Amino acid sequence: VEREIAILKLIEHPHVLKLHDVYENKKYLYLVLEHVSGGELFDYLVKKGRLTPKEARKFFRQIISALDFCHSHSICHRDLKPENLLLDEKNNIRIADFGMASLQVGDSLLETSCGSPHYACPEVIRGEKYDGRKADVWSCGVILFALLVGALPFDDDNLRQLLEKVKRGVFHMPHFIPPDCQNLLRGMIEVDATKRLTLEQIQKHLWYIGGKNEPEPEQPIPRKVQIRSLPSLEDIDPDVLDSMHSLGCFRDRNKLMQDLISEE
Repeated sequence: VEREIAILKLIEHPHVLKLHDVYENKKYLYLVLEHVSGGELFDYLVKKGRLTPKEARKFFRQIISALDFCHSHSICHRDLKPENLLLDEKNNIRIADFGMASLQVGDSLLETSCGSPHYACPEVIRGEKYDGRKADVWSCGVILFALLVGALPFDDDNLRQLLEKVKRGVFHMPHFIPPDCQNLLRGMIEVDATKRLTLEQIQKHLWYIGGKNEPEPEQPIPRKVQIRSLPSLEDIDPDVLDSMHSLGCFRDRNKLMQDLISEE
């Protein structure tokens, strides 16, 4: 929970559920989160069935915009699925539940297998080290498929058979999906992580930027990072230090403190 709080404090994006405040007593920890009244995208999809390409593209663009912002801050969600995508009163997306999220710095790889089997990528299913950004892209591909088809690309009542289907990555592409969108889906739901599309490639794809009489794709929100070294160890805010330490990538507390006062 501490890591989820620390991550939510780092993110401020119109399509990420906002954390307003945190309260704690001897027994409980209270998170004051943004209220969104539209419920889960999952329930919306169950109610409506498959969506039109226009509506699916609107949701997909908002998800990708928020995810791109998270990745630019080295945050991988790792549990993207319609149940964790909420809708506000105007049917705009809010990504929620960062309980499985992790910081991934530079070229480092993640090891923890997490997420729902239906939305997890093959390398996570195989228990290999993986790039969390690539894992998130796979999940977004599965979500886009679900929005357009009203069903999942990989499904089976038997968990073992489901996992085998995911590892093979073979799925039926319905004929009613537009050809350019089929190309996008195959690029995202790609077993070989090195060949899987990046968020940058997705945002340049013809289907992503297409659509007549539709709003333009949202522009990336610039990172606002001000860096300054602290005069001494006494100037380090203990709450900030605890939050950074709980993120998991700053395991050596003493080294972290020295880095905060370093001029480099």
